[in-house]
Formats: sequence, structure tokens, C-alpha cells
Amino acid sequence: MIKADRLFIVLTKYRGELLLVLGAIFFSANGTVSKWVLESGMPAWRLTEIRSTGAFVVLFAITFFRSGNPLKAEWNEIPKLLLFGIFGFAGVQTTYFFAIQRLPVSIALIIEFTAPLWIALWLRFVRKHEVKRTMWIGLAFAFVGLILLAQVWKGLTLNGPGVLGALASAFALTIYFLQSKGMAKKRTSGEILTWGLGVTALFYAIVMPWWTYPTHILTKQVELLGRFHGHHAPGWLLVLFVIIFGTVVPYSCVMAGIIHTTASTGSVIGMIEPVLAGGFAWVLLGETFNLIQLIGAAVVLVGIAVADRASASTE
Repeated sequence: MIKADRLFIVLTKYRGELLLVLGAIFFSANGTVSKWVLESGMPAWRLTEIRSTGAFVVLFAITFFRSGNPLKAEWNEIPKLLLFGIFGFAGVQTTYFFAIQRLPVSIALIIEFTAPLWIALWLRFVRKHEVKRTMWIGLAFAFVGLILLAQVWKGLTLNGPGVLGALASAFALTIYFLQSKGMAKKRTSGEILTWGLGVTALFYAIVMPWWTYPTHILTKQVELLGRFHGHHAPGWLLVLFVIIFGTVVPYSCVMAGIIHTTASTGSVIGMIEPVLAGGFAWVLLGETFNLIQLIGAAVVLVGIAVADRASASTE
């Protein structure tokens, strides 16, 4: 009974961090399923469109039946909510896809995951908050680990527009974490997510109208790669997984995690995603880590642990 009480206390104390890790796990697992869908011929932009729209519908329904219309807002709130949707959701995804079209994915991810650094700089020089030295040390460890994990020296030919796109993605991710924490004072996580995904869905519907959507991919049998080679799954089922377990669940976990911790903690723990994604790729796709990548993964985890201990006192 005493052990159960202690476990409950630990889970309560660190529930924000646990939710962030859980969100990272689902985001990482989604990478493998998304790859199966993309390899079937689904354009990345179209997968993002149906992912965002489907998640918006699900979250709107859940939030509506729990607490009423999640899109109801005062006039002075709407500009902030729209900016959050444009930069925090549509902006991150659009600029990331722009970057990976011009850069190796590993390098684009390294640049995107500089978001914790920009958050720390914002807190230190704009909000004038104290940022502990251990925070900088932890971030340095994490970045070095990501570089080792991605082995960026294998693709050092950088495309200028691609680098700018990846930086824009990092800044958009920074806005996402900072705004999430600020808006949580007036709105539930479900309402914030519904607004963000709703704006993203509207953006893609305007840019790529639904009547031009490649619906044939949803009805085809998609061949699974890696360890499941030779097996197939319906396209609609894989897309449904991406919507529910690759979008609704992880975004909800991350948003709730940020509410119970800080924006800097959320961004730092988010750096675990490349490590977890590599783990899922190893298990499901048969991809392997070499010694340098294993060392890099360990260094990332050490950096996250160090930075997380310091981040709680920066906001």
C-alpha cells in the first residue's frame, strides 16, 4: 500500500513530464506508419491535410460534448488563436516539408530542434528570466547527441532556402510552445488544439481543395515495409491511425504536459523524438543504429535530463 502511494505521488509530481514523453512516443511511432502511407504514393502535403482535418473533427466533437463549442471566443482572443494556428500548427508543418525537400531529413531535424535554444534565449533576454547554466549545458549535450544520431557529416551540402525553411520551422515550433503555455490560462488544452488544427485544416483546404484529393489511396491495399514486408493494410486504416494515434493523442498529451510544466520543458523533452523514432524504425522497419548513433542517443538522453532539471525554474 505504501509503495502504491509513493508511485501515485511520483506520477502526480511528474505527470507533466510523463505526458510529454508519452506524446513523443506516439509522435515517433506515427513516423513509421506515415512512412508506409507516403511510400504508397500519398503526397506529404495531402497526408498533412487529411491528418489535420480529421484530428480537428475528432477534437471538435470530443470538446463540444464535454464543454460546449470549443471555437467560441471573444473578439480580442481571435487574433491570438489565429496566429497560433497559422504559426504553431500550419507553420511548423509547412516549413518542415519545405525544408526536407531541399535538405537531408536529419539536418532539417537538427535545425528544427534548436527550438529549445530559442526559447531559452527568449526567456533570458526578452522576459529577463534567469536561465541556469545547467540548462545551457543540457541543451549543448542534446544538440551534440542529435548531431551524432543523425550523422550530419554524411550530408554537408546545404541548400540555402532549405536552411531558411528549417530555421522557420524552429521559430514556428518556438511560438507553438510559448503560446501554448500562455493560452492555457484561459482555455482548456482541447480548445487550444481544436483552434490550432482547425486553422491548419482551413489553410490546406484553401491551398489544396478537397475535390482534388487522391482518394484512391484510401481504398488501396498498402504494402508494409521493413519487418512486415509482404503484408498489406487498407490505406484508410493507416490514415485513421495517423489521425488518432499520430495526431489527436500525441498533441493532447503534449499540450497537457506543457500546461503542467513549462514551455522550455516541453521543447526540451520533445528532443527525444528523433531517438524514439529511430527505435521504432529499428523495431518495425528493420533499420539499425551503429555505434556512433547509439552514443548519440545516450548523449541526447543525458542532455534532456540535465536541461529538464534546470528548465522548471526558468518560467
